[in-house]
Amino acid sequence: MAGARKPVVEVRRSQRRRRTVSAYRDGERVVVLIPDQFSRAEESEWVDRMLARLAAREGRLARSDSDLLVRATRLIKLYLAEHGTQAVPTSVRWVTNQNGRWGSCTPADGTIRISHRVQDMPDWVIDYVLLHELAHLIVPSHNARFWALVARYPKSERARGYLEGVAAASGTPMTD
Repeated sequence: MAGARKPVVEVRRSQRRRRTVSAYRDGERVVVLIPDQFSRAEESEWVDRMLARLAAREGRLARSDSDLLVRATRLIKLYLAEHGTQAVPTSVRWVTNQNGRWGSCTPADGTIRISHRVQDMPDWVIDYVLLHELAHLIVPSHNARFWALVARYPKSERARGYLEGVAAASGTPMTD
């Protein structure tokens, strides 16, 4: 089988753990924490599941600025095509200094910044945040015209709810 090698896995059983399973990287190996009463078959099943989850999470975290620009270009074609170059940003990048907002846009110079906190979220949420900022290139304020552009994205209400839930769970008030 071609592809990445399976990492060294250390399974730690716990008598205190009843149902939950978790995993984390410790250097080159993956530590999987399971309940002590799991059978060998359950252990094997959960190790595979947790390796897949870690790989998916790490794949999302590896998203680059160029990936973000490709995503923005796709969203412009799908939802903002009639606005031509006005909807095209000069740059789109991930940033680590935005903890009170999901993204920001400077229409004057066409730059968009997306919080690193969004990187680990589902693709449809990233698309929403990015489309929200792209819409600001056309309409700088949060007026009815702006929200009409954002509403073109079919999962906009769902994504807003997801973001509100994340903000509430983290106790971080987030702004649009």
